[in-house]
Amino acid sequence: MFTATVLTLYPDAFPGPLGVSLTGAARARGLWALETVDIRDFSRHKHRSVDDTPAGGGAGMVLRPEVAAAAIDAVEPMGRPRIYLTPRGKPLTQARVRELAAGPGVVVFCGRFEGLDERVIEARGLEELSVGDAVLAGGEAAALCLIEACVRLIPGVMGDPASAAEESFEGGLLEYPQYTRPRVWEGREIPEVLLSGDHAKIAAWRRTEAEKTTKERRPDLWERYRARKEQDR
Repeated sequence: MFTATVLTLYPDAFPGPLGVSLTGAARARGLWALETVDIRDFSRHKHRSVDDTPAGGGAGMVLRPEVAAAAIDAVEPMGRPRIYLTPRGKPLTQARVRELAAGPGVVVFCGRFEGLDERVIEARGLEELSVGDAVLAGGEAAALCLIEACVRLIPGVMGDPASAAEESFEGGLLEYPQYTRPRVWEGREIPEVLLSGDHAKIAAWRRTEAEKTTKERRPDLWERYRARKEQDR
């Protein structure tokens, strides 16, 4: 069973959104498990302090290595990757999410303050990942994103497995636009091709729209997509 263990200073942040909708129902059915570990439980300071000033000076505080390492060591990885969520990490991709979802789970360390002592990252072999080019107050929100992305791909979580095959990043493109009834809303109509019943034309329209959207919004993805198409020729 896919098991997510989250090391955090704020265990009450979980399950949060993971406890509702498909992910919450799947957890209740035993399709995946969630555990939290309070990092402060591993502090030897009388006030449960977990941080200290940065070596070399500067603003903010840094998570102490002996506290972070003790928390990490208390969790049996069971073949699961240890992930540290940080803005300087490699971008989280759908491909990596699929790899994680196919495994036994993840151990996620949620950073705070100015970050985690680099020696812990090196000594414990943490995989550094980022959920976007923005800085959050801590890793909890990022952990929710990572876990949800993985859980929804676990067999049995989504009602229609085909839903995961036609969405953004699958095949290297962003998803095409979606519509539903009514046919006309505030003077805007559903594209006629989607009402034609011609599945070949609908598939072609969706592919064209996905390519157009990707080219306009994510030039980086578009260039990689084009390069792959050239190689396949």
